[in-house]
Amino acid sequence: MPQISQLAATYMSQIFWLVVTFGLVFMVVGRGMLPKVQATIAGRDGQITGDLAAAAAARDAADQAETEWQARDAANRERAQALLAEARSTAAKASEATLAAANRQQADKLAAGEASIRAAADRAIAEIEGVAAEAAQAIVARVSGAQVSADEARAAVQKVLHA
Repeated sequence: MPQISQLAATYMSQIFWLVVTFGLVFMVVGRGMLPKVQATIAGRDGQITGDLAAAAAARDAADQAETEWQARDAANRERAQALLAEARSTAAKASEATLAAANRQQADKLAAGEASIRAAADRAIAEIEGVAAEAAQAIVARVSGAQVSADEARAAVQKVLHA
């Protein structure tokens, strides 16, 4: 069969052009495009590596800033606690001083009131003694008809009242 004998020559020509085409594609893609793609991939890898390094540096800086902030916050809290304790102490001292002054005023008023009451009580007792002495004189004069002096009546009333 003659078609079979042509088959080898036809396929050989097709295989030749296939090899030539693939060779050209390999040269164009392998030598022309592949280095550009590899350079792009290497550039992206470098950029990603740089971005990751920058992100790690930013994270470290943020951690450092947070640590410094926490230290400042703790120091500020300590200062605030000290100021609060000082203010409480000052307020307590001022309250104690005010309370002591008020207590002194109340004690002075109480002492003055007690003295006034004692004086009024002494005057009342003196008046009662006077009235009782006069009543005793009048009773003795009416009952017995004897005259008792004011001093004797007063001494008798004082003796009875203070006994």
